[in-house]
Amino acid sequence: MEQTYTIKNQGEFKLKDIFECGQCFRWNKQEDESYIGVFENNVVQVWQEGKTLIFEGECEGNFQKQIEKYFDLKRDYKEIQNKLAKIDKHLKIGIEYGKGIRILNQDLWETIISFIISANNNIPRIKGIIERLSLNYGTKIIYKEKEYYAFPTAKQLKDVSIEEYRKLGLGFRDKRLYETTKMILNKEVDIDKMDKLSTEEARKELLKLSGVGPKVADCILLFSTLKRFDVFPIDVWVRRVMNDLYIHDEDETKVSKNKIENLAKEKFGDLQGMAQQYLFYWRREN
Repeated sequence: MEQTYTIKNQGEFKLKDIFECGQCFRWNKQEDESYIGVFENNVVQVWQEGKTLIFEGECEGNFQKQIEKYFDLKRDYKEIQNKLAKIDKHLKIGIEYGKGIRILNQDLWETIISFIISANNNIPRIKGIIERLSLNYGTKIIYKEKEYYAFPTAKQLKDVSIEEYRKLGLGFRDKRLYETTKMILNKEVDIDKMDKLSTEEARKELLKLSGVGPKVADCILLFSTLKRFDVFPIDVWVRRVMNDLYIHDEDETKVSKNKIENLAKEKFGDLQGMAQQYLFYWRREN
């Protein structure tokens, strides 16, 4: 059912900051500056008019509740920013640049598969693979007379072969997707109970999955409904940023992951995931 929801004076919310900071792959900018995205069984178009946000879409259930949950609208991001800005000038600048970032509450299963696909990959390719996966195996949703496809559930992928994944352009990730789907369907890793685990326990469970290494596990912990701000995903970009700003080693490739993790924990505490986002987004965009 097509529905609309409008919010006036929503602070700390900017479409570009949210959708272009590397946390999600199913939102696309339109010619009129709005974004259209698919999450769960919903297609949503969102745009800003001054300080007013307008959400419109084809949605299952209570539209307002779905939007508030997915966009994390009940969380006070201003409070997070004020805390982090006091830490140092770098974070202050990073927050000023990316103050519209909100960390989305993305479906855990979709986030796991999306970030397995993201390994050693670029954003246009990741988006293309996820789109093809959804088109081939997901549920069709019609919005404004156009067809969109929900991300396929584990059950919808249960009979898909490695060869079929390969045809979608998954490359070496085909086997990983196949194995992880089987593990989740067989409850070898029970994603339904993961939100009850501590961050460390949840990370251990995620690391059992095929194609999930430490960086992917941390991305899943941060960007899904698990919503753990006490993780610090480290990739080439983040290593470079942390070395440039804080470590100052002549050869950044020699800076160990441990060193960065310890520094992040010591400096940013239980908000290190948010600090990572502000610093990463600011430095990557500039």
